[in-house]
Amino acid sequence: MLARLRSTIIFAAFALLAGTAWAQTTTLQGDVKGADGQPVKGAVIELNRTDIKGHYTVKTDKKGHWLYTGLPAGTYDISCSVDGQVVDKVTGVKSGYGDNPPVNFDLKKVEEAKAATQQVNTGGQLTEQQQRAMSKEQREQYEATLKKNQEIIKKNKALNDAYNAGKDALTKAQADTDKAQKVADYQAAVDAYNKAAAIDDKQEAIWAGLGDAEYGLGQVETGDDRTKAFDAAIDAYKKVLALNPNEAAIYNQLGNIYGAEKKIPEATDMLTKAAQLDPSLAAKAYYNMGANLVNAGNSDQAAQFFQKAIEADPNYADAHYQLGICLMGKASVDTKTGKITPPPGTADQFQKYLELKPDGQYAQSSKDMLASLGETVQTKYTAPGAKKKKQ
Repeated sequence: MLARLRSTIIFAAFALLAGTAWAQTTTLQGDVKGADGQPVKGAVIELNRTDIKGHYTVKTDKKGHWLYTGLPAGTYDISCSVDGQVVDKVTGVKSGYGDNPPVNFDLKKVEEAKAATQQVNTGGQLTEQQQRAMSKEQREQYEATLKKNQEIIKKNKALNDAYNAGKDALTKAQADTDKAQKVADYQAAVDAYNKAAAIDDKQEAIWAGLGDAEYGLGQVETGDDRTKAFDAAIDAYKKVLALNPNEAAIYNQLGNIYGAEKKIPEATDMLTKAAQLDPSLAAKAYYNMGANLVNAGNSDQAAQFFQKAIEADPNYADAHYQLGICLMGKASVDTKTGKITPPPGTADQFQKYLELKPDGQYAQSSKDMLASLGETVQTKYTAPGAKKKKQ
């Protein structure tokens, strides 16, 4: 009985010692200083254990010091909050038995680190002194940001180089007089813009430039090559509209291409949309629609669009001339006398063109038309129905 009692006491003592060993705790502490270098009272320190779940909170005293005893040994992420905002954080802090290194928060260094990060984000580099002043986490963040910025700079340079190459080639192609050189330069522009689009496909200017290059190429090519270029231009312009559906100038370009392909309903739809979105484009859009209809052999309907162009811009000289030509197509000819009788107002269109563009490309043609009608060129145009001043 006595032996059994002694055995029980020894086992209980061993269990007590074992329990005491497992219940041993650790301590973490540190200081918090403000941006002015002074202790921060009432800063909230949160200790979140990461190896197993655990959360502990303590505040700094009037000397800016914080202390937490009774912590289980483990790994912690420790954050410091001032006025409800987390101002700094340290991760992976090991809490072991015995003395642990202090975990301090210096808000002046935090502000300097933020300024340094801002400097990096705007393309600047940090001095060695600035880098040495950073914590491990801040340095890792700095290096990651620097690497990211270098990649962005590299990408932007490649993008700008490709875009500018396309723009230069397009400008050259538009000025070329030799057809073979024109084709080569338009193709160079297409290749450069495609390269830029592969780098960044969310840039309106790139797709618009590609559309212009393909459209220009289509205008100097023939057959299947012409159709291929026009189709590629349409695809590029539609990508612009996917990014900005209210780009009136793109609708105008699409209308021109559909018109060149003699797809009159599509051309009418696009040019009408352009006129609706931007009234300043209305005259040009209606004029282009008239030109498309003339090329399709429908001069009667073309005349209506030239008239719309004039209503949108009464000083659109070319629209007056083209309307006059359409009206001349409806003129009757006396088989006996050879006299030409056009619809009323026909001569007025040629007179107006000469008033607006006396040296324009259609000036001589306008004079010839007036001569065929037995009209003389007026030195000053008077609109039909306008009252003459009394002498």
